[in-house]
Amino acid sequence: MKTIASCVQDIIVSSPFLEEALSRQIINFSALAKDLNTPISKMLRKPVKDGAIMMALRRHQQPIHLENSVRLKKVFKTLGDITVRSDLSDFTFQNSKTLIHSHSQILEKISTNHQIFYAFTRGMFESNIIISTSEKENILEAFENEIQIGFQDKLSAISIYLPKGNSKISGLYYQIFKRLAWENITLYEVVSTTNEFTIVVEDALVDKAFSVIKRLRE
Repeated sequence: MKTIASCVQDIIVSSPFLEEALSRQIINFSALAKDLNTPISKMLRKPVKDGAIMMALRRHQQPIHLENSVRLKKVFKTLGDITVRSDLSDFTFQNSKTLIHSHSQILEKISTNHQIFYAFTRGMFESNIIISTSEKENILEAFENEIQIGFQDKLSAISIYLPKGNSKISGLYYQIFKRLAWENITLYEVVSTTNEFTIVVEDALVDKAFSVIKRLRE
């Protein structure tokens, strides 16, 4: 049977920003209770009082916050180098039987140039290539027989080197994404390996994004 408390729980769990604000005690319970009155009344199919909602909010048990996890704090304090690469372009091609051959041509051309940024991601129906803009002509030549369905330039990548064992830490990526979302930073692309995590943003956001990532260590 649905209760006011269970409705409050459902709403908070499905609203990460609300849960974060409650855990930081920066929300006025009285104002929030009024705001939640309508959705909770609809969920219960009967009118409810603001006071009852406010009581449920005060009694709501916040889960042990991820930021207080000893393991999570240790990971953030031991983050490796943070590297920024600018002047990147993103190409999206429709998957085909010959796409890998085109991809191999690019790998052969850039294999000896370690200054080139290159990331390749293959999905079910399309593939993305993020590469230094200086290689744009080589990409267009190698993939001239492929179907290009997207392009974006003026991008920057921020790569974070994570300590070993990071894949066993619950909430690691959540904390990174949450911090970026709080600062209204839109991610254009995300690339991840076992111990390396890279976000790609538009050039206008790279300084702000770098600042957020750097503060993860604090």
